[in-house]
Amino acid sequence: MTLAEPWARGVRGAVGAGSSLAVASAVVTAVNAVTAPVLRLGAAQGTVGEPVAVIVPARDEATRIAAVVGDLRRQRGVPDLRIVVVDDDSRDGTAALARGAAGDDERVSVVRLTEDPPGGWLGKQWACARGVAHAGAAGIVVFVDADVRLGPDAVARACAALRDRDAALVSPWPFQVAGSWGEQLMQPMLCWSWASTLPLVAAARSQRRSTVVAVGQFLVVDRAAYDAVGGHGAVAASPTEDLALARALRDAGGRTTVLWAGGDARCRMYDDARAAREGYSRWLWSAFGGGGGALAVSGLAALAYLVPPVALVTCRGPERRWAAAGTAAAVASRATARALERGRPHVADVAAGAAHPLAVVTALVLTARSHALRRRRRLEWKGRRTARE
Repeated sequence: MTLAEPWARGVRGAVGAGSSLAVASAVVTAVNAVTAPVLRLGAAQGTVGEPVAVIVPARDEATRIAAVVGDLRRQRGVPDLRIVVVDDDSRDGTAALARGAAGDDERVSVVRLTEDPPGGWLGKQWACARGVAHAGAAGIVVFVDADVRLGPDAVARACAALRDRDAALVSPWPFQVAGSWGEQLMQPMLCWSWASTLPLVAAARSQRRSTVVAVGQFLVVDRAAYDAVGGHGAVAASPTEDLALARALRDAGGRTTVLWAGGDARCRMYDDARAAREGYSRWLWSAFGGGGGALAVSGLAALAYLVPPVALVTCRGPERRWAAAGTAAAVASRATARALERGRPHVADVAAGAAHPLAVVTALVLTARSHALRRRRRLEWKGRRTARE
């Protein structure tokens, strides 16, 4: 036996395993495309019959705050609505712009925080907690980031979904708008990462922490359940407070689920590729349960989404056919996930899927960078060091 023979067997095994993983993820994405729930009007015919408080945490959001306040003022079907904008010690006039956007609308309050959050708290969690404290009595609390744009029925539909499902939390997933080339690589990865690995219908029925999906851009919670777990105080130092809050609610016996927001919500998280790099670097260290989990997931991602395209151009025979199947499955999976959050298929999503291997490499590099920055205590966001590095 020559050295080439075990090497060939190893290559054959790697290509087969990677392509099988890619095909399996495409199947999961397709199942979600058919079965995952979409935000829609509930049994209350679009009218929410209880008080609703919307909290908007904002730090240095001068370019966005007026738009989201305007969207919230135009909400329909929520007769008892209160909107609380919490300016987290912004340096760009966010509070004044929020007040200007509110006009004489008595439903809108602007709370300005002028100091750093207390020890053990991250800024967003502190702002959310202060907003709830100013919201008064409300049966439902909605958290909306300043970079989210909402259709006029978004809040009513989300509240109806919460009550129809008898849930403690629902997370309507906004369409992730991507402007620059770097954003177009990374932003679709957010939705794809769970749409390709987790059947959402099964996850919604589960109480396991590992099957939680949530996005802090748009969260709707039952106030009683939120207070019972300690609210944002229970997740004060988490860099992924959305997932942590959903897990806390599940631990207490509450149901949580994610829904496609369809045309009701969209979000551009970052202004350009540099901001996206810094934003992901801030929290990716906390994904996958720590360094060991990150290494394991990174290895599987490389096997499934890098080995097949490399083999496609370097191998011949059966390996090349397997590699073609795995590469095509990855492109289909990413395009399907993007169509799900967009609310409709788009030819550009298929074309962008061809860059999926590069997106995976980018995600792996950013994950490594996040861990390195954390070890060097250099994690920072909007002028603040994170509370726990």
